[in-house]
Amino acid sequence: MALTGVLRPGHVSIRVLELEPAVKHYRDVLGLIEVARDAQNRVYLKGWDEQDHSSVILREADEAGMDYMGWKVDSPATLKKLAADVEASGLATDLSWVPAGELLATGERFRFTVPTGHVMELYAQKDIVGNNCGTDGQDVNPDPWPDNLKGIAPSRFDHCLLYGDDLDGTVKLFMEVLGFGLAEKVCLSENKDFMIGAFLSCSNKAHDVAFIRQPVKGKFHHASFELRSWEQVLRAGDILSRTKTSIDIGPTRHGITRGETIYFFDPSGNRNEVFAGGYIYYPDKPPITWYDESLGPAIFYHDRKLNEAFLSVFT
Repeated sequence: MALTGVLRPGHVSIRVLELEPAVKHYRDVLGLIEVARDAQNRVYLKGWDEQDHSSVILREADEAGMDYMGWKVDSPATLKKLAADVEASGLATDLSWVPAGELLATGERFRFTVPTGHVMELYAQKDIVGNNCGTDGQDVNPDPWPDNLKGIAPSRFDHCLLYGDDLDGTVKLFMEVLGFGLAEKVCLSENKDFMIGAFLSCSNKAHDVAFIRQPVKGKFHHASFELRSWEQVLRAGDILSRTKTSIDIGPTRHGITRGETIYFFDPSGNRNEVFAGGYIYYPDKPPITWYDESLGPAIFYHDRKLNEAFLSVFT
């Protein structure tokens, strides 16, 4: 069955305190490809195997964090339908249409704020630039990967983990309006119906976005990028060490999603993750449930204990 509706996370706009040190980090250490800069001095980057124009937008600001997360849908008709559904649900606020071209190479976007305070947007069109693996950069007789990759070199932007207060409202919007599935959840052992974490998928991935219940609005825990193997995650650790990049935790494994991971910070304090592994998710798969008493192995399967800084540091 083909994916329909919301296809995948398409882009994330990240606020940074100083633009050029951030560009150096995301381009030379993380290893994204710089694609363009616009008249607003925003910098556009992409993973090497992403076909679309860009997936990460950097903007200099006085406060670090996430401006918004964008979701690509399968058609302009779906964009209009989902926009109407979001509006009719009453679950979102600050609804607006952003005209085509406001973001380089991107069609019109429908923007809204979810109950946890995060700004989301849906769009149907973004220019395809290819991945430089085949003839003329397109998928004609392609090689497995392009030449001249830098740094860690993830293949794509994969997901975000976000902190906010109204977890229930946000999960309701993503599941009942946007059609996401609940792959995994974290609940209180003393109240098994009370979720403190939700891992949501619009595809076959273990998650495309995750939300953690915290008494804050609109906070950004991390943006994650996909690698091909555990060996690549270990290599990422070596690159982070030799470039003196601030490492948060890892390499290690998650219990939740089964992913192999390492976390680190950009120069503005925004957390990044590169990961490999996980499992294939289908909509008929029952959600995996974790309880708060097992949060140690749920988050860090090897240590089997919580890391307070990992839980409390966000932008």
